[in-house]
Amino acid sequence: MSKTKIRSPSEKSLRRAILDAARTMSARGLSPGRSGNISVRFDGGMLITPTALAYDSMRPSDIVFVSEDGTWDSDGPAPSSEWRFHRAAYACRPDQHAVVHSHSLNATALACAHKAIPAFHYMVAVAGGNDIPCVPYATFGTDDLARHVAAGLAHRDACLMANHGQIAVGETLARALELAFDVETLAAQYVKVLQLGRVHTLSDGEMRDMVEKFERYGKAAASAKAKP
Repeated sequence: MSKTKIRSPSEKSLRRAILDAARTMSARGLSPGRSGNISVRFDGGMLITPTALAYDSMRPSDIVFVSEDGTWDSDGPAPSSEWRFHRAAYACRPDQHAVVHSHSLNATALACAHKAIPAFHYMVAVAGGNDIPCVPYATFGTDDLARHVAAGLAHRDACLMANHGQIAVGETLARALELAFDVETLAAQYVKVLQLGRVHTLSDGEMRDMVEKFERYGKAAASAKAKP
């Protein structure tokens, strides 16, 4: 197997960040075992976790660069089988630069029931709208699933995938991972609400206000972080 070529210090740091995020995702129960995958937009393509490797044994050099046309170095590790929907997410959302996919318990349970997460709580707006949709099922790793994911993320930063799991995008890897944890928390709360009976949802107008508040909060937080 050839040695992975790392092009720059920025690529080296991104590889380490992806590995750290993947291990955090696994250790905190967001995606058990070898399930789930993570990518970051890079150099006209993306850096993505490899297929079949356990996160604990993964090295930064195992992270795979996949070009925009869907090719990679065949002498090195193969990318996650889900690279197609990562590429589709970047194509439909040029404003987002990281993708986190997980099989978190409650989000996956809702996805298997083909249930979207409605506006039962104002925090649902963290995904950019008045719900977190559930897109139709398609076999993993296929172009059909990639198309469904692209449709689900066209106007949301997260969605559920029927009989599969969840996916979240972010302007940064940290933001995408945070959103994936938020989606799982909301899914757990919604599952409990469903057990209690009727679901009381907030109005579309209220949720629009919440989306705007989250956008302002995010800009303020980014501005504060940027100050010396």
